[in-house]
Amino acid sequence: MNDFNQIKAAVFSFQPLDDAEWADFSQTLHLKSYKKGDFLIRDGEVENQIYFLNTGATRHYFIRDGKEFTVDFQFAGDFVTAYYSLITREPSTVFVEILEETTAVMINYQELQSLYARSHHGERIGRLMAEYQYVKRLRREMDLLSRTAEERYAGLLQRAPKLVSNISVKHLSSYLGIQPESLSRIRKQLMGN
Repeated sequence: MNDFNQIKAAVFSFQPLDDAEWADFSQTLHLKSYKKGDFLIRDGEVENQIYFLNTGATRHYFIRDGKEFTVDFQFAGDFVTAYYSLITREPSTVFVEILEETTAVMINYQELQSLYARSHHGERIGRLMAEYQYVKRLRREMDLLSRTAEERYAGLLQRAPKLVSNISVKHLSSYLGIQPESLSRIRKQLMGN
């Protein structure tokens, strides 16, 4: 299987490209492999890449007063970046950590900007991706405010059941906004049903 087939399908879900446009776009793509514990970006660095996960998983988190707060997970088929830093060109306030062996397709910020400048469809894809990120963030905020911890955990399980079992209780509970003990209780309840 071609290493770019998954990202091609994802891009085409936003905006189909003709063969010449895809050939132009695919010239900007680079395949990279990462090990568990690697970082795509660290707090204080300016984001210069967008990644698409062919395989693997990542975690967005920040540290405040010595405590880690997990704000998002990404899995195979997801785009990953420190989006605020990428757009504003300001230092990132989050870490993006590799949670398991990962293969990602990468596009550089400057190459992306060049693509936007020369391609109406490229620019449209960028806008639709930004809209998608906004909707994803809004859903997350609404979930935190209106859904129970059990419902949030069940939603994450539905999204990536195999990977959720490999994520530490500490990271999952931080993401869900609950104490590790509460997550353990929720897991036991779900296993009993």
